[in-house]
Amino acid sequence: MTTTLAGGRAARRQTMRRIRPRRSPATVLLLAVWAGAVGVLYLWWHNTPSVADDNSKILNAGRITGLLAGYLMALVVLQMARVPALERRVGSDRVARWHAMSGRYTLCLTLAHVVLIMWGYALQAGKGFGDIVQQTIDSINQLPDMGKAAIGTGLLFLIGLMSIGGVRRRIPYDTWYHVHLMTYAAVFLTFWHQLTTGNDFAVEPVAKTVWYALYGSVTALVIWYRIFTPIRLNLRHRMYVEAVIEETPGVVSVLIGGRKLHRMGAEAGQFFRWRFLAPGMRFSSHPYSLSAAPRPGMLRITVKAIGDHSERLRELVPGTKVWAEGPYGALTAQRRSRGKVLLVAGGVGITPMRALFETLPGAAGDITLLYRANSTQDLALWDELAAIADERGARLMYAVNSPDGERPDISADTLRRKLPDIDKHDAFLCGPPGFAQGVYDALRGAGVPARRIHHESFEM
Repeated sequence: MTTTLAGGRAARRQTMRRIRPRRSPATVLLLAVWAGAVGVLYLWWHNTPSVADDNSKILNAGRITGLLAGYLMALVVLQMARVPALERRVGSDRVARWHAMSGRYTLCLTLAHVVLIMWGYALQAGKGFGDIVQQTIDSINQLPDMGKAAIGTGLLFLIGLMSIGGVRRRIPYDTWYHVHLMTYAAVFLTFWHQLTTGNDFAVEPVAKTVWYALYGSVTALVIWYRIFTPIRLNLRHRMYVEAVIEETPGVVSVLIGGRKLHRMGAEAGQFFRWRFLAPGMRFSSHPYSLSAAPRPGMLRITVKAIGDHSERLRELVPGTKVWAEGPYGALTAQRRSRGKVLLVAGGVGITPMRALFETLPGAAGDITLLYRANSTQDLALWDELAAIADERGARLMYAVNSPDGERPDISADTLRRKLPDIDKHDAFLCGPPGFAQGVYDALRGAGVPARRIHHESFEM
């Protein structure tokens, strides 16, 4: 069964404007991050006398790695704060990659800091490298705030261990997510040690003030966007489950009602983190894309059952309260830079593509949707897509496995045959990682510039 929601023309009128793509501030932000790192190195340089013996070299290497680890730790938390300027302008997936990369660098620098500093302290005490463990225990017992720092460091390494791809795939998503939230506690515990141990901040009041301002600003952003903003959104819109409808075997749509939902600022292509206040689901928050343009009294998500949380969505009863955070994501019409658009969806990646297929402005023939699935039975929302295509004069194509299981060819040559002017298109892409990478390579081979291939995932 499929559900058709009215309002496509109205949604298109809201987005009908001269195409002027919104530029991502990613480059400027990265430059600012590097400038901050240079400032941290200057702090060390300014407070460091000439380095003569091996002991001084080791201790100063430990200071450098410690300062950089503290700086990156603040950025790691900032990337978890769900700041709209990052989530909607840079893109949730890119911010998530920055977060993962920053986390890896932070752990490496923290490990180097601990080893180098303890080695340097051991040398000062007339000991050797083999006495690092005992020196660490002595430092925890003797130096201010080192006990808290040790606990925080342990938490950081636990979180890092559980974030390794092979480990993460073997544990439930909710377990990983809630352990990941302990990053806040780890950062809090290690922060005080940064200011009370060593001379970098003790002899530089300005640097100490800047460090407080950095961590204070990040803390304020986390509290505002991760706590106060969701509370205000949910109290204002009071969302609830209106209906649950099976689209295809294993795929359901959840219709969500509420007050003035069109004022949430959500756009086609975006997603929310959804928490359904039903037994067994209250403590689970998962990201799902909107599968239709937002309406004044209705939002819709369409989800494939691939885990405990998604499988239980079919059991939701009308009236169940809903708690949402968002909207997030930059896979919207704002990225468009050309009149013609190709939308490519793989599997349940059809959800944001369906919303864009409905709302992207364009004349007949300007919008094309290519839908990849294992079989025709897996083409969720197909009736809706066909109706939208007929109404708009848009092109709708599907690619499914042959009866003997052979996968369809989605290559550069195939794309050029189907769309001879594909190099003049923008391409929006959503699907499983392997599929997305294959289509991205095919699009590049067909002549579509990387800047006009827009894709996003939201595993974080």
